[in-house]
Amino acid sequence: MADSEKGLSPWGRIRRVLFGKPIATSQAHHERLGPLIGLPVFSSDAMSSVAYATEAILSVLVLAGAWAVGLQFNITLAILALIVVIATSYNQTIHAYPLGGGSYIVASDNLGTGPGLVAGAALLIDYILTVAVSVAAGVAAITSAFPSLHPYLVPISLLAIAVVAWANLRGLRESGALFAIPTYGFIASMVVMLVVALIKGYGAHAVGHQNIVAAEMGKEANYLVLFVVLRAFAAGCTALTGIEAVSDSVQAFKPPESHNASITLRWMVVILSTIFVLIGLVVPHLPTLMVMPTADPHYRTLISQVAEYSFGAKSVGFYIVQFTTAAILVLAANTAFADFPRLASFIARDGFLPRPLLRQGDRLVFHNGILLLAGLAGLLVVIFRGELDALLPLYAIGVFTAFTLSQSGMVMHWWRLRTPGWKYSFTVNTIGASAAFIVLLIIAITKFLEGAWIVLVMVPVIVSGFLWINRRYKNISSQLAIKPQQKLEQHEHLALLLVPRVHRGILQALEYAQNLKGDCQAIHIIVNEKAVPTVRRDWEKYAGSVPLVVLASPFRSLIEPVMDYVDELRQEKPDQTITVVVAEAVATRPSHKLLQENVAQNLKNALSSRKNVVIASVRYFLD
Repeated sequence: MADSEKGLSPWGRIRRVLFGKPIATSQAHHERLGPLIGLPVFSSDAMSSVAYATEAILSVLVLAGAWAVGLQFNITLAILALIVVIATSYNQTIHAYPLGGGSYIVASDNLGTGPGLVAGAALLIDYILTVAVSVAAGVAAITSAFPSLHPYLVPISLLAIAVVAWANLRGLRESGALFAIPTYGFIASMVVMLVVALIKGYGAHAVGHQNIVAAEMGKEANYLVLFVVLRAFAAGCTALTGIEAVSDSVQAFKPPESHNASITLRWMVVILSTIFVLIGLVVPHLPTLMVMPTADPHYRTLISQVAEYSFGAKSVGFYIVQFTTAAILVLAANTAFADFPRLASFIARDGFLPRPLLRQGDRLVFHNGILLLAGLAGLLVVIFRGELDALLPLYAIGVFTAFTLSQSGMVMHWWRLRTPGWKYSFTVNTIGASAAFIVLLIIAITKFLEGAWIVLVMVPVIVSGFLWINRRYKNISSQLAIKPQQKLEQHEHLALLLVPRVHRGILQALEYAQNLKGDCQAIHIIVNEKAVPTVRRDWEKYAGSVPLVVLASPFRSLIEPVMDYVDELRQEKPDQTITVVVAEAVATRPSHKLLQENVAQNLKNALSSRKNVVIASVRYFLD
C-alpha cells in the first residue's frame, strides 16, 4: 500500500477509487485547459443545443399549419445572426475580464449589486435547466433508437446526471478528457450525416412534397402570423444557451488565458452555426417530417429522422449518429457542472450564498456546488417526468436575462473607462445588449403561459434568498466584532466528568479535567443500581479528592439527567462556563467500533443550544 494511503479509513479508500487521489493546491495550474480540451468542457452545451433547437422551432410552426413550416429556415437565419452578435459581444468580455467575466461579475461591477444578483440568480436557474434539458434530450435520442426504453425516461435521466456529476467530482482535466471523444465524435457524425442528406436532398432523390405528421396540426392557424413566428423564434433561441460559458471560466484555460478562451469561443460559434444552418437546410427535404410530443410513445427526434434519411433505418450510420447525439446531449450537462459551482463560489465569496459552496475539495473542484446542481437537476427531471417538451418552455429566459445584464454592464464598462478603441467595443456591446433585451421580451411574452412565468417568479425569490443570507452573515460579523477597549472577561469555570465506571481511561480524562481552570466534579448516572456501590468504592480509592455526584435516571437515559443537571447549574450561575468531559475509547479496527457507544456525540447534539456549555472528548486508545 502506498504511503499516501496509510491510515485511511475504509470510506477514505473507497473515495480514492471513485474520485482519485487529492491534488495539491500548488498543482492547480496543471489542471488548466487548452482550446482542444476546453471546447468539449465549456462548449458542449452550446453545440449540443442545435440537436433540439430546430425541432423546437418546428414544434411551434407545425401548430400553425403546413404553410408555417416553410418559415423554418428564415427563422434559423435570424437566430444565426443573433448567435454571431451575442458571441462577438462575449468575446469583448473575455478580453476585458481576463480573470473571468461571467454575467454576475460584469453586472455587479458595472451596474451594481442588485442587477448582479439578478444575473446570478438567472444563470443559476439556467444551469439547472441546462442539465435537465440536455439530459432529457439525450435520453430522447436513446429512446428514438430503442423505443422500448421510453417508459424508463426518468431512471435513465437520473443515472446520466449521476455519471456526469461523478466525472466532475474527479476533477476538471479528467472530465475534459473523458468528454472530448464524444464531443468530437458528435461533430464528425453530424457533419457527415448532414452532407449526405444535402446531397440526397438536392440530387435525383429530392422530394417534391413533404408529408408532415404531427399530434396537433393547425391548432394555431387563426393566430397572427407575427405571433407564430415570434413564438418559433423564441423556441429556437435555445440554440444560444451555453455561449456565455467560456467567458465565465477564463481562468480555467492555460496562459495566455484570454487568448485561449477567445479561440475556444470562436471554434464553438463556427461549429454550432454550421451544424444549425445545415439542419435547417435539410429539413425541407425530408420525405416525412414527424413532430410529436416527447410523452408520445411514437416520438422520434428530428436528428433521428435526418439520420434515417441519410443512412437508412437501423443502419450502422443511424446508430452512430444516435449514440453520439445522446452522448453529447448528456455530456452537455458538463458545461453547467463546470460553471454552476464556479458561479456559486463567486456569489458565496461575496456573502450571498452559504460559504460551504466556496470550498474546493481535494480534487480542486467545488464539490458542494456539483452535488447541489446534481440534486436540483434530478429533482426537476422527476417533477417533469423527464419529458423534453415540458422542460423547454422554461429554458432560455434565464440565460437571456443574464445576457442582457452582462452586455449592459459591458456598455457601462467601456463608457466609464474609455480606453483606446473603446468606441468599437462600446458599439459591439450595445448591439449585443439591445438584441438580448429584445429577445428576452419576446421569450417572456410568447412563453409566459407555457412555463416562463415560473422562471420569472423564481428569480426574485432567489434574489430575496441571496439578500437574506447576506444580512445573516453581516449580522454574525457584527456580533463577533471586537468593540473598542473591549477586554477579556473572566468567568467562573466548572469541569464535569462523566463516569460510567472507574477505569484507566476515566483517570486520564480526570487528569485533563483537573488541569482546566476552576472546580471539577464527577457525575455518575444510575443505569444499574447494583453497580453504584462499586463505582463509589473505586472512585473513593482512585480519585477521592474530586466529588462524585450520582444522578438518578428514571428512564435509563444517560443524556437527560446530564442535561437537567447542567441546566440547574446554569440557573444558579448563568455566567459560569461548564465543560462536560467524556472519556472516549478509540478502536483500531472498524469492527470494534460497532461495540462502542458514541456518548460524546450524543451529548454534543443534546447540549448544542446551551450557552456557555462545552463538550470535551478525552480519547484513550485500545489495541
